[in-house]
Amino acid sequence: MLKIGNSQPDLKLTRLPPVTSDGFQKALSDLALAVNARLQQGSPQSADFIRSASEAVSGVPGSEYANLRINILLDAAHYLYVSGKPFEAMPPSDQAVQLAERVEHVALLRKALTIQGVMYADTGNISRAVECYARALELLPQLNDPAAECVVWVNLGSALLYGAQYRDAIACYEHVIRLASNNPSLQTHRRSAFQNIALCALHLEDYSRGLKACETAVAESTDPHSASEYLSGVLRETLYTRLLLEVDALDKARERCEIAKRYAKLSNSAKAEISASCAEGLCDVYSGRVDVGISRLTNALERARLMRSMLRDALKDLVKAYDMIGQPERALIYLREMMQALRDNHVENAVNHVRLHVQQVGREIVGDVPLAAHLQRKEATLQSKVAEQELFKARLEMLERLAVTAELRDDSTGEHSYRVGKLSGLLAREFGCDDHTCHMIELAARLHDIGKIGVPDAILLKPDKLNEAELQVMRTHTTVGAELLSKSNMPELRMAEEIARHHHEWWNGNGYPGNLSGTAIPLAARITALADVFDALTHRRPYKIAWPIDAALDEITRLKGRQFEPQLTDLFVVLISQLRRDYIDIDSFLGQAAHGSPFLQARSRIWNALHRSHDVEAGGSNSRLDLQR
Repeated sequence: MLKIGNSQPDLKLTRLPPVTSDGFQKALSDLALAVNARLQQGSPQSADFIRSASEAVSGVPGSEYANLRINILLDAAHYLYVSGKPFEAMPPSDQAVQLAERVEHVALLRKALTIQGVMYADTGNISRAVECYARALELLPQLNDPAAECVVWVNLGSALLYGAQYRDAIACYEHVIRLASNNPSLQTHRRSAFQNIALCALHLEDYSRGLKACETAVAESTDPHSASEYLSGVLRETLYTRLLLEVDALDKARERCEIAKRYAKLSNSAKAEISASCAEGLCDVYSGRVDVGISRLTNALERARLMRSMLRDALKDLVKAYDMIGQPERALIYLREMMQALRDNHVENAVNHVRLHVQQVGREIVGDVPLAAHLQRKEATLQSKVAEQELFKARLEMLERLAVTAELRDDSTGEHSYRVGKLSGLLAREFGCDDHTCHMIELAARLHDIGKIGVPDAILLKPDKLNEAELQVMRTHTTVGAELLSKSNMPELRMAEEIARHHHEWWNGNGYPGNLSGTAIPLAARITALADVFDALTHRRPYKIAWPIDAALDEITRLKGRQFEPQLTDLFVVLISQLRRDYIDIDSFLGQAAHGSPFLQARSRIWNALHRSHDVEAGGSNSRLDLQR
């Protein structure tokens, strides 16, 4: 039996001999056992050992003993992820994916892509997560492994849930339920799917559907025995409690809350205890014990401040409690703190993802060409320029992914930002800008709403008119986007930063965030403002129907000289008239660039796979799931 220690001699296991030596396989096997043991133990003191093991395996050349190496890398990534270090976990998971691809090990590649997807989703990079799962789904026919298929679909649903694409997430979970029907070995995945459907329904305020799903998940659950099972039980019971509170079933909500509290004590998990305390606090408030409930929620918040993963939920519960008891000013204080925490987290994650993506592309560039020292001076200069262009494309690609992910919450096609970019570039040309400037405006305008990643779902997806406090929160997307772009360290994106910050300024000075007027508003922002409003008016949103093009142009003309620059407005109206004459489908023309997006391509493959599976299960009927809402 392997003994686990924290002493320096343990690091000897990470000093692998040369791959050609007789002792390499045994050393690698011993390291695999040690890494897995530390993963199971979960001790934070093992972090240095895990990092060292990951670096040692990553440095092994060739493809010898690939299975062992892949499993070590995945266990290392898993350990770092559950230890709260998802960005540190990404390099070993990337190495595992590359090695599994090289040796064409389908099962391990599926596993590596799934783990990679979990980490991307947890750090807010929903687009990359979806791409990982799309690739994993394409491998499943070779495996004939129903359990692996359920795992991929459940995790894909969770990524979509994180991205507030709740209806699409539900479609994934419903597919898991169909896969698990009449298969006892898959019942754990079935329960997970029902529980997540309940969570999606809570966000969608479809409480009857949520209760039905949650009741099924509870009825099919067995008594927990391990720490992880107790934690899962707490999350399930607190979800059930919240749904019951929404329909005023106070007595039953209190019963489920008591079960959650009991599980939390047995879990030895701070996350479980905070979740149970928040649910109990809400029960107190709903029951009229306001002082007790607020005190309980406030205490839970103080604990959550030490545990970032729970902070948003604790703040959200306090906002709900104060709003319910008629103290909106107190609710607003906690809403603002929640917004700031959300904003900081999204910006930090986005910057880290851009940095990692650029590092990876940089390594690929260096690996693909001879070193500049061995080139002629002219060749070296040209190669340097090519490398700079590739790095710019890499940064831009990652930022575009984040912008599209933010937009998908209220634009199910993901093409809004591309249409706005194309239309902005065309309007810039009509204004007389040179080709390079027009191209840069098109690219920069695609990122105009990237700051929406910092706007809570409840506000962005609200079907009714926003109140004043909600409007103020919504307007922060301009400054959040500009801040994020400013931290990308890309001089070429200064224009994108200006567009993100100023595309809601008005010609007469009544816009936001800076109340700029006239030509004090950057030209690129004035151009993008017209394209953005036109596209928003002519397409459906959760809070509005699509307007006819003529009605949209009438509205834009009405706002000429107030919201929009007069000269640009006149050029814009003429431009749209020209496009209507030249193209039967303007949207298809303006959104062409979206078809090259790896994220949107992955999404399309996923829905096609879901449709095919549904057709087979339905006996080859022509029925279709309504995924593109």
